[in-house]
Amino acid sequence: MDHFFSCDWGTSSFRLRLIQAKNLAVVAETKSSRGISDTYKLWQQKGGTVLSRADFYASIVKDEIRSLQQNLNMVTDGIPVLFSGMASSTIGMVDLPYKKLPFNLDGSDLKTEFMADSTGANPFVIISGAMTDCDVMRGEETKIVGSDTLLDNKDQEQLLILPGTHPKHIVIKNSQAVSFKTYMTGEFFNLLSVNSILSASVEEGGDFGDPQNQERFKEGVKASRHSNLLHASFMVRTNEVLKNIPSQQNLHYLSGLLIGTELGGLKPEIPIYLVGGAVHASFYKLACDELGLRINKEIDADLALIKGQLVIFSRFINLY
Repeated sequence: MDHFFSCDWGTSSFRLRLIQAKNLAVVAETKSSRGISDTYKLWQQKGGTVLSRADFYASIVKDEIRSLQQNLNMVTDGIPVLFSGMASSTIGMVDLPYKKLPFNLDGSDLKTEFMADSTGANPFVIISGAMTDCDVMRGEETKIVGSDTLLDNKDQEQLLILPGTHPKHIVIKNSQAVSFKTYMTGEFFNLLSVNSILSASVEEGGDFGDPQNQERFKEGVKASRHSNLLHASFMVRTNEVLKNIPSQQNLHYLSGLLIGTELGGLKPEIPIYLVGGAVHASFYKLACDELGLRINKEIDADLALIKGQLVIFSRFINLY
């Protein structure tokens, strides 16, 4: 296999990349707002009878492949599409059950489904999520598999942190993911900075590289250690009213407060692997430094996703 399509289909977004298998290089990429939620609503509006749900979703994917192919000098028929994210959810292409933890870091026991395209154009492999008794993930399990070879000592307990709207903290031990927790950090940040009284005291646009913004961020992290979150978050308001702190700096205080709260209960002796993009990494690195936590290694989240999909797909090579 020379190429494969990597599809990260989220609730509100769709991302498709053509990947060169031998070196995981991105050959072409397209993004759109055709997320799972809107796709499901559109299928319902059309009656859900003309096409089955799986075929309707497949038609969306084929549209995106055709769009991507316009800028390519190659035929994409026969290239498999590997799906992570919400494609396996109750409103996705197919409803696949979660794998209950633990699961192996090589992805060998994750729930997956192979779907042969009725037109013969592109076979689909859909990867499902993972669960504990009180938490769920879809998409992150693939990034965990893709991070496997970069972990130094898989027998030792280690922590993978995946930042985002709903960050995940995954405990790794004995080459398995054994537990995880989801945090509302990104969503709380959006709610407070856009839809609360604090929205008048913060403003986007401040460069995190600015030393003053970093100082405000660290002040927020420090406040998370010693103050009740509900009280400390109101300090965003009083920072503006009483201290005349600029609103862009204040935004970084709020960010530090929430990320510091997320990281506050971690044990400093457990090695941390940060699986994210450049923007999130800068915030989490500074917060960890302020809290005395050691980041053992940074892992690119996009590369981890692509690599994890390929590792999981290797089980289907004989069907392809």
